[in-house]
Amino acid sequence: MLANARSLNNKMGELEVIAYTKQYDIIGIAETWWDKTHDWAVNLNGYTLFRKDRKHKKWGGVCLYVNQDLKPNITQLESDEGNVESLWVNISLGNKQGSQLLVGICYKPPNIDNDEEEQLLEQIRKAADHGSTLIIGDFNYPDINWDSGTSNSAKGIRFLNILNDTFMSQLVETPTREDNCLDLVITNNVDLFSNINVKEQLGNSDHNMVTFEIINSRKHIHKGHAKTYNFKKANFIKIKEALNVIDWQKLFHGKNTEDKWNIFKLTLEKYTSQYIPLVNKYKRNRLKPMWLSRKVTKEMKNKMKAFKAFKFDKSEASYKAYRAANKACKNAIRWAKLENEKEIAKESKTNPKRFFRYINSKKNKSENVGSLKSESGLLLTEDQDKAEILNDYFSSVFIKEKPITGDMKFINKNLLIQSDWLTQDKVLQKLNNVNVNKAPGPDGIHPRVLRELCVEICKPLFLIFQDSFLSGIVPEDWRKADVVPMFKKGLKFVPGNYRPVSLTSVAGKVFEGLLRDNIQEFIGRYNVIGKNQHGFMKHRSCQTNLITFYEEVSRSIDQGVAVDVIYLDFAKAFDTVPHKRLLFKLRKIGVDENTCSWIENWIKDRVQRVVINGTFSRWTPVVSGVPQGSVIGPILFNIFLNDLEIGIESHVSVFADDTKLGKVIQCELDVTSLQRDLDKLGDWALKWQMRFNLDKCKVMHFGVKNTQVIYTLNGTELGKSKQEKDLGIIIDFKLSNNVQCQTAAAKASKVLACIKRGVHSWDENIILPLYKSMVRPHLEYAVQFWAPVLKKDIIALEKVQRRATK
Repeated sequence: MLANARSLNNKMGELEVIAYTKQYDIIGIAETWWDKTHDWAVNLNGYTLFRKDRKHKKWGGVCLYVNQDLKPNITQLESDEGNVESLWVNISLGNKQGSQLLVGICYKPPNIDNDEEEQLLEQIRKAADHGSTLIIGDFNYPDINWDSGTSNSAKGIRFLNILNDTFMSQLVETPTREDNCLDLVITNNVDLFSNINVKEQLGNSDHNMVTFEIINSRKHIHKGHAKTYNFKKANFIKIKEALNVIDWQKLFHGKNTEDKWNIFKLTLEKYTSQYIPLVNKYKRNRLKPMWLSRKVTKEMKNKMKAFKAFKFDKSEASYKAYRAANKACKNAIRWAKLENEKEIAKESKTNPKRFFRYINSKKNKSENVGSLKSESGLLLTEDQDKAEILNDYFSSVFIKEKPITGDMKFINKNLLIQSDWLTQDKVLQKLNNVNVNKAPGPDGIHPRVLRELCVEICKPLFLIFQDSFLSGIVPEDWRKADVVPMFKKGLKFVPGNYRPVSLTSVAGKVFEGLLRDNIQEFIGRYNVIGKNQHGFMKHRSCQTNLITFYEEVSRSIDQGVAVDVIYLDFAKAFDTVPHKRLLFKLRKIGVDENTCSWIENWIKDRVQRVVINGTFSRWTPVVSGVPQGSVIGPILFNIFLNDLEIGIESHVSVFADDTKLGKVIQCELDVTSLQRDLDKLGDWALKWQMRFNLDKCKVMHFGVKNTQVIYTLNGTELGKSKQEKDLGIIIDFKLSNNVQCQTAAAKASKVLACIKRGVHSWDENIILPLYKSMVRPHLEYAVQFWAPVLKKDIIALEKVQRRATK
């Protein structure tokens, strides 16, 4: 479907209904009139959104909504540059030949300058070389007669010549705005398309929508095979009755840990499969809008009927009837949304889930992993290929551990000896607090199942946990991980711009939680972790890290003394922790042998696979690191990094792997001391097989009298920076909070603008939770550290609140 919206902001409701009822695979919109503040309430469920907003000016802009099953990925044409309002997306037609279709959406303003028009025409030439191509959009050539293929303007003739030169055909045959055919469907493969129709207008736009069919595109679309439990139809009462009659002691008698776990898992699977039906996960793609009422559906049908009547007789009366039906449809949508939000507001305290489900439906959703480029430059579009290349990349960062040296064999006495940390009551407590919204691990046991059956399964799990800890044997399922790729930043087709998040056994994580609590209690009792580590520690946070470190920097600057701060960045820190060295450090600080043996077995022989849309890569061994997404991983990382600051003379501050050094510089000896500390850190990294990302390690010179000397790390000169983002807060060389204040105000204002556009009701029960959960965090995160002192900064922050209360 193609439409010129002339502002999509007030037409999203109608577009939602159209997308839900018509199930179009491709929806192209010209003239979205979006800017950077429009990233809330713009998504359609089941579609991937691609957009290009007009730069530096109002209006204009284009976007494409593409069915996620078509595996869309953005494509950059060689001539795709400047301010041309177009974007290009590759989709998989899903047929047996696996062919691709390049889809372009374009908007050519009537007053486009010659250079931009030339760039657009060049893009069309390039697109024609990409095999099957579909180009849709508003091209604003009113003087072209598409029946005869002629034009009375030089620009129109040139456009026709380019279509002829590239063997392109234009398929729309009737006017789309008044008597002009401006909205076009262009292709170099006419056999691929059929049923091109000019429909009614989208909202109050003065352009008609254009629909078309891609022949046989839906038959072979891969829908995926992932299934999930339908808990709405679950019969937990029957499962509980079945589990309550089992004598677990008798069932487990004479069995080892692995056998006990498998007996438990198979028993649970037997009854869950019997009493909880499965549903295809991908059926959830096209969820009905929460506010869609019968009244709206009726008015939408009336609008379509009125348009058909007007199209048939072209009379003034039928046109007025169509305009009236259009207005009635718009009003029905607005009132349906308003009434829905009022109802949600009334129930916000008694049914908060409904409120947050509604809000989450409006948030900018994370996209699926798009096409990825292999090292040879080949573009991979199939989920299996993408899973394999990401799995190869994630595995490539692991390190091969060197032998333990002589000075790493000192073992301290066991201090962590506690007998009451693992009890059946504590297992029940952990099970009762399991987050049911989390995804299951490779064993397939859903957290909702564990929590619903917590009373019935706490005994067998306690027996398994106890046996696992005492024997040091970890079930194989607990050492497997399904890895979900999470996009960081940069180019989306580069595998290196994704980080792995491990989904592990939920039951295994319950035991990890119990063990973590025991280790944390030991750490607190013996003050094992240094005071400069603020990550994953009780009563410490990003805020305490920033305040304690920069308080000294600020005091020195006020006294007219120079300070040098080194910002250090470890490369793939969590993924490269060497296992034997980690175990050495655990034993050195006094962790008892049972705990060490269990952790040794937990990190030994681990395997992982990448999962994309229900498609799995092969299993690969995990030879280093602690899993990101595990419960016990962060505290193990803290223990591994704990001796980093030993022998360092400068002020060290650490949050997980984010490390910085600060030193007052009053003479050459201070410079030498700071450089010596950097050398020690380089030696530490070499000894413990950690690696600094030297491109991201920076030095910032504070103070007007700073001589700005050069520092090196591992023989590489560190780059100088005048501004760094430290734990999410912008720090500059003057220690001014002006940029941070303005940035926080801008982010909060952007979110507030999105809320105002996306929410129809200004009921206090709707707006107040939204403001508290989405706007205020931008203004309050670590604000005790960067609180504004200048009047202009205070005004900038207060303006946001005043706008919210208008």
